[in-house]
Amino acid sequence: MNRLRQLFSNPELRKRLLFTLAMLVIYRLGVHVSVPGVNAEALSKSLGKASDLFNVVDLFSGGAFKKFSVFALGITPYITASIVLQLMGAVVPALEQLQKKEGEAGRQKINEWTRYLTFFLAFVQGFGVASLAQSMGPEVVVIPGMGFKLLCGFTLATGSVFVMWLGEQVTAHGVGNGASLLIFAGIVAGLPKGLETLSTMFMESVRGQNPTPEGVYFLLVLAMASVLVAVVLVENAYRRIPINYARRVDSSRMASQRSSYLPLKLNTAGVMPVIFASSVIYFPATIAQFTQWGWLGKAAGYISPQTHPLVYTIIFVGTVVFFAFFYTSIVFNPDETAENMKRSGGYIPGIRPGRETSIYMDSILSKLTFVGAVYLALVSLFPLVISLNMPGLNFYFGGTSLLIVVGVAMDTVSQIESYQIMRNYDGFLEQGRIRGGGRLARAGARTR
Repeated sequence: MNRLRQLFSNPELRKRLLFTLAMLVIYRLGVHVSVPGVNAEALSKSLGKASDLFNVVDLFSGGAFKKFSVFALGITPYITASIVLQLMGAVVPALEQLQKKEGEAGRQKINEWTRYLTFFLAFVQGFGVASLAQSMGPEVVVIPGMGFKLLCGFTLATGSVFVMWLGEQVTAHGVGNGASLLIFAGIVAGLPKGLETLSTMFMESVRGQNPTPEGVYFLLVLAMASVLVAVVLVENAYRRIPINYARRVDSSRMASQRSSYLPLKLNTAGVMPVIFASSVIYFPATIAQFTQWGWLGKAAGYISPQTHPLVYTIIFVGTVVFFAFFYTSIVFNPDETAENMKRSGGYIPGIRPGRETSIYMDSILSKLTFVGAVYLALVSLFPLVISLNMPGLNFYFGGTSLLIVVGVAMDTVSQIESYQIMRNYDGFLEQGRIRGGGRLARAGARTR
């Protein structure tokens, strides 16, 4: 209780937390608003035995897809648009100029293009989803036709843009990354249903109605606990690079040398490579669902975890590794870090400042990123192992869900801790407390 009291005694942090909660409540309320002209119950029954594609979309949308809600597409079109523009920035000089050299004005321009692309992708996907719903029979769509497809496309596109706006507002005025928090909220909202399904399957096994042995469920719980521990340990793992600063003469004419370290996370990219990979790897299947291209349907079938698990594993691991390196290159720039270190008089012992420092940091970061990418891929493939024995639970208790939930929760708590430290509070976590922070603040106040 004392921690919560300290948490809400910070006016700025309290405002941000309440704003974040309000945005999440609005998002969860919108999940239950169905698209006009659709029998949501009939559609939900038709999608009861959905494919992996629909399970992924439903996971990221917090159950809104199978309810055919106005938020059915969730944040996925925004993620896809961000991926497209970031990839184009690596090959199109004009976008690269905006990303790296135009500063805040360039980022705002790219964000504007991302919003336009999000609406376009969401409308195309919404039009395709409307065609899919219409093909399920008259009991699903009340008044079929082109009017319904256009209405559904605009409704879902508008809902997706609104979800994108909610995420941006949380990022700007709340706590944590808005897009990640919305996915987090959707997964957490689905956990009670997953627990109910798990308990039902376990009781059926006890009664002999389910061929799965009871011991498999205990192994599942043990595996989930192991994945949880691994995620917490890896997300808190750092490689510390020592940094020394040039000797300076203080007021007593004594030469002093300061030292510090640069912490490089083992998993710098966080959960974003998994989210990106999950969105990209099912993109062919998404197009195949809404078109009559037979070759695309066959190609999508080859990357299905149910029909070709080995091919799916290879492609998924490769995609996760690629996005881990790609996203890390966006988050951390060794050249810029080395230049800033050189200007402040810092250097890595045994390494020359400037170019050699950049090469050294890039080499260490590449090794860390590769290990982190392999870790992300192994944890994310955990659903494939579960699905071989217990279909229907892979997306509720899979490694991807656990990774996103734990990763986003730790990142959010870290930001809360940062706000507490900035306002000279003790901190929200025992491990993150700054001893004597209050005394230092009071001493500074007396000096001023």
